[in-house]
Amino acid sequence: MTEKNVHLPQLFLRLAIAVTMLSAVADRFGFWGKNSAWGNWENFEIYTRKLTFFLPEGFSVFSAYTATFFEILFPLMLLLGWKTRIGAYGSGFLLLVFALFMTLALGIKAPLDYSVWVGSAGAFLLAVQPKYFFSIDHLTNK
Repeated sequence: MTEKNVHLPQLFLRLAIAVTMLSAVADRFGFWGKNSAWGNWENFEIYTRKLTFFLPEGFSVFSAYTATFFEILFPLMLLLGWKTRIGAYGSGFLLLVFALFMTLALGIKAPLDYSVWVGSAGAFLLAVQPKYFFSIDHLTNK
């Protein structure tokens, strides 16, 4: 694949990862309504406690806030194309941790159904790209 052929698929991957992660955040803040995974913050905390069953409750709640912070930060970096490599690696590691915790707590089916492994792999693939087209990074590296 030539460098020109990578521009749009790379942008699509960046946007897909970012929008998917932001959609999950929107769900826990109630933006998707009742017919969603969590629908509100309280349900998200309960779900986080399931995934982090091995942590004390206070750490579990802290991990819900921490995960949400990074689930906003990394996608915004990807959307803007600013510090894209950091945003991609961060997204990859965050999704990998989710996939591992989901597997431990719920079994392998849950992270497969929610494509968490695919999201993590896609983020890592994005992280190793030599250039980021249609991005602030590309504009500032000229």
